[in-house]
Amino acid sequence: MNQEKIGKFIADLRKGKKLTQEELAERLVVTDKSVSRWENGKCLPDVSLFKPLCSELDISLNDLLSGEKVSEKEYQEKLEENIVNTIDYSNQKVKRIKFVYSFSTIIICLILLTLLILFGIDIMRMRNNEPVFFSTWGFKYAPPVNFADFNIENVIKKYLIEKDEENKHYENEKSFAAMKIYLINEDLNNHYYVYAWVLQEQYYLEDGKLIRDVGSSIPHKFELVKENDEFIVKNYIIPRDGSYYVKDMKRIFPNSVLRDMDNIHTDGTIERLSLEIENDVNLYFHRFEKKVQATCFST
Repeated sequence: MNQEKIGKFIADLRKGKKLTQEELAERLVVTDKSVSRWENGKCLPDVSLFKPLCSELDISLNDLLSGEKVSEKEYQEKLEENIVNTIDYSNQKVKRIKFVYSFSTIIICLILLTLLILFGIDIMRMRNNEPVFFSTWGFKYAPPVNFADFNIENVIKKYLIEKDEENKHYENEKSFAAMKIYLINEDLNNHYYVYAWVLQEQYYLEDGKLIRDVGSSIPHKFELVKENDEFIVKNYIIPRDGSYYVKDMKRIFPNSVLRDMDNIHTDGTIERLSLEIENDVNLYFHRFEKKVQATCFST
């Protein structure tokens, strides 16, 4: 079917009836833009409008599909031709609809896949305690507690405190340790390598006053083994002072840990570790004083 020919035919008949596009559209219950598109050859009327349109223009369906008034002699030939053309047009329309549907489905799937990937990126960033890059759309993730890491930290603290207290200077002196673990690596032999920044301080009481003896703030690399489900500290390494410090840091720590440790004095880590020790100190010596008082009272 020749859309342009049919469109011009509709326009000529409409004008012959002295109808405007708006008036014809109103009679067919469509918009005037639809009539304009027909007449410009951009599209054909919907099949459901063929009969009402022919009635308004006083033509046969065969005339409409031919784009001209068909003589009686050509009627049968044009009729058969228009039937074939109509079927072909319908098939093409169905194909276009299927294409649009398939294309829309693919686009929707791609959008959903993209959103899923972005959501996954956010969840991974939250698991690493990093700010979300996109959005979690109201979802709140609570990472599971890693009890192995928790046990490792406690074992290391206990090891450091016991080692310090072997050489304490005062009878009531007590050592305290706080740490930030940056990375834990495990090898195939059940060896664990822990990279951490450790803050250690020693306190004692003198004449009722709490006095800080010594302290240190140093990065450590610990080596632990796991035996019978228990962690044991086997060794540790710290960088040497002075001109050896930078060289030792690069030798001991992975690059990712070094980058994080560069911010140790600006990201609030030292302040957090100091506060942790301060709380432990206050709690311990408060209990210590109460114990001393109880001993004196019983005596």
